[in-house]
Amino acid sequence: MDWSVLPENAGLLAQGLLLTLEVSALALVLALALGVIVATLRVAPSAALRRIGTAYVEFLRNIPLLVQLFFLFFALPSIGIRLPAFACGVLALGVYTSAFVAEAIRSGIAAVPKGQLEAGLSSGMGYASAMRMIVLPQAITKTIPPLGNTALNLIKNSSLVSTISMLDILGTANLMGSRSFQYVPMFVGAGICYLILTLPAAFAVNVLEKRYAR
Repeated sequence: MDWSVLPENAGLLAQGLLLTLEVSALALVLALALGVIVATLRVAPSAALRRIGTAYVEFLRNIPLLVQLFFLFFALPSIGIRLPAFACGVLALGVYTSAFVAEAIRSGIAAVPKGQLEAGLSSGMGYASAMRMIVLPQAITKTIPPLGNTALNLIKNSSLVSTISMLDILGTANLMGSRSFQYVPMFVGAGICYLILTLPAAFAVNVLEKRYAR
C-alpha cells in the first residue's frame, strides 16, 4: 500500500471537494426554496393545493435519488432534452431533498399556534402574507435540527453525482484509485474530504439550534 499517492493527488481531491461544495450549496438553495413552497401547499386551506403538495412529497421521496439522477442524465436525452452533468446533479439533489425539507417545515408550521395565523388574517393580511411574515419564520426556527440533518444528508448524497461522470470527491478518488491501484489511500482521502464539509456544517447547525433555543 502506497500512501504517497494521497499527497500526490491532493490537488485533484481539492478540486473534487470544491465541485462537491458547489453542487451541494446550489442544491440546498433549491431544496429550501421548493421545500418552503411545498410545505405551504401542504397546509393550505384549499384541498386541491394540499393534494398537490402531498403528491409532490410522496412521489419524490419514494423514488430513489439515483433513479431520478439517471432519469435526468440518461433518459431525457432520448427525447431531445440534454442537460449538463452539473445541472443534472444540482436538479436531482435539490428536487429530491426538497420533499424532505417540505415535511420538516410542515411539522414546524404545525407547531406554531393556530392563533398566530388567525391573528394575521383578522388584521387584514392575506393568507400568503400571513404565512410568509408570521408563521414561516417561527416554523423554520423550530425545524433547525431536522433541516440541519437534511443538509448533511444532501452533502453525503452528493457522492451519487460521480455516477454521471462528475469528478466530485468520490469520482476523483475512484478515478485516481483505478489509475494507481491504490484504492485504500484514495478512499481514505475521500472520507477526509467529506468530513471537511460535514463537520463544520454540523457545528453550525448546533450553534444555530442553541441560539434559537434561547
